[in-house]
Amino acid sequence: MLSLVCRSLLAIVLFCAAQISCAHDIAGKATVLLFVKPQNDQLVVLVRVPLEAMSEVQFPVRGPGYLDFAKADTAIADAAQMYLTQSLQFFEAGDAIPHGTLIKTRVSLPSDKSFVDFATAFAHIQSPILNNDVDLYWKQASLDAMFYFPIANANARFSVQPYLNRIAMETHTVLHFVLPSNEERVFSFVGDPGRIELDPSWWRAAWRFVDLGFVHILEGIDHVLFLLCLVIPTRSVRALIPAITAFTVAHSITLISSAFGVVPTATWFAPLIETLIALSVFYMACENILGAQTPRRWLIVFAFGLIHGFGFSFILADRMQFAGDHLVGALLAFNIGVELGQLVVLMVAAPILHWLYEWIKRNAAAVSVAVSSDRIGVILMSTIVAHTAWHWCTERGEQLLQYQWKLPTLDAAFFAATLRWGMLLVGSFSAMWLLNEVFSRFNMRSKDKPSNVESTLVSPG
Repeated sequence: MLSLVCRSLLAIVLFCAAQISCAHDIAGKATVLLFVKPQNDQLVVLVRVPLEAMSEVQFPVRGPGYLDFAKADTAIADAAQMYLTQSLQFFEAGDAIPHGTLIKTRVSLPSDKSFVDFATAFAHIQSPILNNDVDLYWKQASLDAMFYFPIANANARFSVQPYLNRIAMETHTVLHFVLPSNEERVFSFVGDPGRIELDPSWWRAAWRFVDLGFVHILEGIDHVLFLLCLVIPTRSVRALIPAITAFTVAHSITLISSAFGVVPTATWFAPLIETLIALSVFYMACENILGAQTPRRWLIVFAFGLIHGFGFSFILADRMQFAGDHLVGALLAFNIGVELGQLVVLMVAAPILHWLYEWIKRNAAAVSVAVSSDRIGVILMSTIVAHTAWHWCTERGEQLLQYQWKLPTLDAAFFAATLRWGMLLVGSFSAMWLLNEVFSRFNMRSKDKPSNVESTLVSPG
C-alpha cells in the first residue's frame, strides 16, 4: 500500500514538472535590435526579435517545421503584442507615453541584414512579406515589428525603460536612437539596464554617474578594505588627509586617462589589475601588522591609487554610452560619486573602530597584557583583512596565469601606446611632486602652530 502511494505521488510530481516546463520554455539567449526615431507627433519604433524567443506562441508550421506564412499573420501579430508592446515604456520629458500602436509586422530570413540603420530597416518592414514559396524553419526566423507612440514634441528629451530581458535568460539589446537632426546614439546592454535617457541633459547624466560611482565604491569590497587599511592604524582624521588625498588624486589620474584610451586592449590587462588590487590590500594590511610609517605612507597609497583607478575604469567603460554628449561631465560625476562613497566608508568605519579599540582596551586591562590595546586592535583587524586579500590574490592570480602572454609587435600602434603611457607616467610623477610640496608645507604649518601657542602662553607680555 505504501509503495502504491509513493508511486502515485511520484507520478503527480513528474506530471506537474512536465506541465510547467511545457508551459513556459524560456529561450537561453536572444539578441534584440531596436531603432527609435521621433518624427513630428510620433515616436517610430522598429524592433527585431528572434521568433524562437517567443515560445509561448504557437506558430503554424508545415512539413518538417517550416513556418506556414499563409496562416501565420494572426500568430505573428499576437507575438508582437504579447512580447513587445508591454516591454517598452517610453517617456517624454519625464512623463510616461501611452503604449504604442502596432503598425506592421513581418518575418525575416536569418540572412537578412536590413537592421543596420533606421532607413534600411524601415524600408524592409514596408516591403512585401514572405510567402510559402520560402521554406523557413520557424526557429531560424526573426520577427520585425513597427510601432507608433504618440508624442507632443519631436525635439523633447526621451527616455525608455526596456523590459526585454524577460524574453530570454540572457537578452542582449542594441538600441539605436536617431535624433531629429539624424545624429545617432547607440546603446548596447545585457539584461535590464534600468531607465535609459536617450538624449540626457547634463544634470541627468551627472546624477546617473554620481550614483554609479557611489554604489560602485560601496559594492567593491576590495576598495572598501583598502580604505579600511588606511583607517585601522590611526584615529586621527588629520593623519588620514595625506593618504586619502593621494589615493583620490592617483585614481583620478588613471580613471581620466582610461577614458581617453590609455588602457591596453589585451585580455590579460583586466585580470592583472584585479590581481594587483588584491595585492595592494594584502600589502597594506601586512604593513599595518608590522607597523605602518604614516608620515610617508601616502607615497605607497598614491602608487596603489593608480592601480585602483584602472579598476574603476572597467565599470565606467561600459557605462559611458549613457552619458550622451556629456562625456567629461559624466567622468567627473563618477569621480565625485566615488569620493562620496569613500567619505561614507570613512565616516562609518572610524567610530566602529574607535568603539572596537575601546572594547579591546577594557578587556586588555583586565588581563594586563604587555602590548597596547590599540596595537592589538590594529593587528587583529589587519590580520582579518590580510587573510581575505590573500585568498583574492591566489584566486585572481590563478585566473591571470591562464592567459597567454605574447611579446608586443613593434609597430606604430605600439609606439603610440608607449607614448601615451609615457605621458601618464610624467603626469603621475608631476602630481606626486606637487602633493609632496603641499604636504611638506602642510606639515610645516602644523608644527609652527603649537610653538606659536606655546610662546604666547609663556610670554610675560
